[in-house]
Amino acid sequence: MRPLQPLLLLCGDPHGRFDHIVDLAQAHPGVPVVLLGDMEPARPLHVELKAIRDRVWWIPGNHDPESDELWVRVWGSELEDRNLHGRVVTLPTPNGAACGLRVAGLGGVFRESVWHPDTAGARRGEPAFRTREQHAKATPRQDRWGGDGPHRKHWGTIYPEEVDRLADLQADILVTHEAPGYHPHGFDVLDKLAQSLGVRVAVHGHHHDGLDSSARWEAHGFRSYGVGLRGVSALMPDDSLQVRRPGELDEQRRDR
Repeated sequence: MRPLQPLLLLCGDPHGRFDHIVDLAQAHPGVPVVLLGDMEPARPLHVELKAIRDRVWWIPGNHDPESDELWVRVWGSELEDRNLHGRVVTLPTPNGAACGLRVAGLGGVFRESVWHPDTAGARRGEPAFRTREQHAKATPRQDRWGGDGPHRKHWGTIYPEEVDRLADLQADILVTHEAPGYHPHGFDVLDKLAQSLGVRVAVHGHHHDGLDSSARWEAHGFRSYGVGLRGVSALMPDDSLQVRRPGELDEQRRDR
């Protein structure tokens, strides 16, 4: 009996290295590939992933807008329209057929200057700004990318309006850069988002680990997984995540 093909390949923070992603993707022809942020390509993203570009999707990380050069290589690449942030997409295969998975994306991180929803303090988790546009208008002296557009740094920031918009949709899989609440550095608001979306699985990057959250799956109503630094995992038809390439820090951080 032939082994089951994955539904997706999910790639933990590449931080400038892509050969392992291309190699594994070529071993699974036709399977969509999702990058979980912090790509930091040395060349335009479509050049780094030329061999598999027709099936690549991505969300931004917090490091991707750290310089004008990086911004251009990611948001200015020919894969700009493959950004899943803030939307739900039914992922196509290279021949144009749908794979049937509705994938919701939320890139970037929570920042104190905008919104840190699970932190008690002066604002008690209330956002300073609900939208990028509101933030840009309120802080006109900061450097921006594109004239009146958002501040470049905050292309890697989560705004409440983006979470609210996603929460009104439905999806099968949620991919985020930040971790949901099971993680010691995660956020309960992402559990609520996953539940509102009705997803079966939530997968994140950012923390360079792959902790076991299975004890919480039944109570939360969805499975949560992390993919480690330069790791690649395969989402299988039974909603399990099979490690194809371990993250480089998985073993050191397994008891985090």
